[in-house]
Amino acid sequence: MIRLIGAGVTVHLPVAGSAPRTRTILEPLTLNLAERRIALIGANGSGKSTLLRLLNGLVVPTAGRVEVDGLDTVRDGVKVRRQVGFVFTDPLSQLVLATPADDIELSLRKRIRDRGQRRGEALRLLAGAGLADLADQSVYDLSGGERQLVALTSVLATEPSVVIADEPTTLLDLRNRNRVRAALAALDQQLILATHDLDLAADAERVLVVEAGRVVADGPPAEAIAAYLELVSR
Repeated sequence: MIRLIGAGVTVHLPVAGSAPRTRTILEPLTLNLAERRIALIGANGSGKSTLLRLLNGLVVPTAGRVEVDGLDTVRDGVKVRRQVGFVFTDPLSQLVLATPADDIELSLRKRIRDRGQRRGEALRLLAGAGLADLADQSVYDLSGGERQLVALTSVLATEPSVVIADEPTTLLDLRNRNRVRAALAALDQQLILATHDLDLAADAERVLVVEAGRVVADGPPAEAIAAYLELVSR
C-alpha cells in the first residue's frame, strides 16, 4: 500500500535582488492509497502530476513522507522505483532506444542476463500486447497509441507491483485511446493515474479531485466526478 503522511511540496522561486519566494505546489496530504484502481482528476496546474511523482520518488516531499509498502521514497528510492513503474504522458520521453524490441530488452537487462533469452522475452511481451509486428520498427514511425502501448509494455517488463500513469490518453485519437484504456483495465498491478478523460476516470474504484494543490473530493467515481464538474462550472 502507498501512504502519504503529511506529504507536501513547496518550491523556492529566486527573485532578483530580494529573498526567494516560496510556492506551495502540493499542500500536506495524508492518504492511504490501497484500492486497485485510483484516478486523479483536476485542472492543469492543480498538482495532479506532482502528486503522482511523489508516489515513486520522482519528486520528493519537502514536508512529511511517502511510503510504498513501508519503504520511504527518499531513503529507499531505488527499491521504490523497482516496485512502482511510471508511464509518462509523452511516450517518446521514455522510449530511449530505436525500436520497441530494443527498448523492452533494456528494461529486461537486470533480470535476464542472457541476450538471446532477453530478446525472446521482449518479443513475447510485445506479442502479448498485440504489438508483435512492430518489434523492429522505429519508434518514430509508430502512432501515438502504439508508442504509448510500447511504453507501457516496457514498464511492465520490469515487473512492478504498481503502475503510475500520467494522462496516458491525452495525446491520442479515439481508437488508440480505447486501446490504451483496455490495456490499462487489463493490468494485474495496482494502477494510479491522472487524467482529463472522465470516462477513463470512471473506470476507477476511487477518484481524487485535486484543486490548487489540495484534494478537494475523494470517493467513488460518480460522486467525485460530479464534484469536479460542479467545481469547474463555477
